Amino acid sequence: MKVSIVVCTYTLEMYEHFREAADSVLTQTHEDVELVVVVDGTPEVYDQVVTDYGHREDTVIACNDENVGLLASRNRGAELASGDVVAFIDDDAVADEAWAERLVRAYEEEDAIAAGGKMTPEWVAGKPSFLPEEFYWLVGVTHRGFADGPGEVRNTFGSNISFRADVFAELGGFDVEIGGRKGDKNLQGGETELCARMREEYGQAVWYDPEAEVAHKVFDYRTEFRWLVDRAFWQGYSKRAMESFVDDEGREEGAFLGALVRTHFPRRLGGLINRPDYEKAAQLIMLVVFTAIVGSGYFYGVAKY
Repeated sequence: MKVSIVVCTYTLEMYEHFREAADSVLTQTHEDVELVVVVDGTPEVYDQVVTDYGHREDTVIACNDENVGLLASRNRGAELASGDVVAFIDDDAVADEAWAERLVRAYEEEDAIAAGGKMTPEWVAGKPSFLPEEFYWLVGVTHRGFADGPGEVRNTFGSNISFRADVFAELGGFDVEIGGRKGDKNLQGGETELCARMREEYGQAVWYDPEAEVAHKVFDYRTEFRWLVDRAFWQGYSKRAMESFVDDEGREEGAFLGALVRTHFPRRLGGLINRPDYEKAAQLIMLVVFTAIVGSGYFYGVAKY
């Protein structure tokens, strides 16, 4: 089974990180892997990619005429891909060497039509001590309580997700209006919308394998409190907006909130009472704060949508 892995990039500032992502794709233990690079409208980046990777037979390189955004670039990458499976990884991520192998296993052994795995943190500037693991999803990392183990989930992160190529094509790929619908640049979650459509059309969700790992680089600005607050608000807003676009009824978010209230908060509170600790106290407080901020973003979305 051939796996085409799409990496999109657009700026020289990220080039060294892109190279690490691309090299992790080209050193997979699965033998039949194709790297598809889409440069989003930046000729100087395209020239550099061609210089470094243009000689490889297992690599396809394209450049958009103008900047069209991540989702449109991913769709173009999927069109250029020749694999049975099309997978996506960001240019600030690094795939475990067995990532493609684990994805292929999901297709061959679980009869999956889409598969993804776990996002692990690579703290570039150090882990923020106040950030609870339940909210790691704010920085693009799989959070505590996401899933108990292998099985179907609504969707995994867009930097660790794959689809059977024919299924992706039949669905028309990512909806490029997500993030731009009604001129709303704050919308996020293109993979959520696509996977909801897929489940409606095929009756299957994404097969999650926690051993299919991709490390996400968490840069210093993503660990700043102000950035995390802003991120939490717009994530809540996006979750409400997604409900107006797909028939999902907020099941995943409701389950997450229920787990916070019934399991994670009591467990953290009990641990803090038994063994007082400043870091644990800060994380417990932030658990409440981030929940409230996400909720405020959600209700702002209710008013707008």
